[in-house]
Amino acid sequence: MPVPVSEAVKVSLNGRTVSVEGPKGKLKIDLPELTEAKLEENQVVVTRENDEKRAKAMHGLARSLINNMVIGVEKGFVKKLEIHGVGFKAAVNGQVLNLHLGYSHEINHQIPVGLNVTVENNTNITIEGADKATVGKMAAEVRSYYPVEPYKGKGVRYADEQVIRKQGKQVQ
Repeated sequence: MPVPVSEAVKVSLNGRTVSVEGPKGKLKIDLPELTEAKLEENQVVVTRENDEKRAKAMHGLARSLINNMVIGVEKGFVKKLEIHGVGFKAAVNGQVLNLHLGYSHEINHQIPVGLNVTVENNTNITIEGADKATVGKMAAEVRSYYPVEPYKGKGVRYADEQVIRKQGKQVQ
């Protein structure tokens, strides 16, 4: 299945390296083994060397990576996090995300290059960027500092995450 490329996005192939440039930034990737890519009209076609299981897996991986790059430089990717808990808050200072999550110390998380992090109302974190993997990794790392606990619902969660609450101990 070819990857469609809009007019706002420029794709260039240099050997096994695919470079994509658009309004949201530039991305570059080296193709996985057993795969090749060609630029035909306004779409990228990924092919594989043979029909072995590993070649098929690498073919799907290469196609998905190129598709995510094209979508990322054109529209970008966004992850939203919410912080729940008394006294829990976040702030952005330059390239550092400061988190106060009820520990005796604050957590300073370095923001990777190419990502834009904003905090609204001290509890809503928005992570935006062109690279889907980097956006998802940053969101997962921030969430891992204090995952949502099921009894009171405190912690860092994705905006669309459903937390199943448990009932506490019964006092007789």
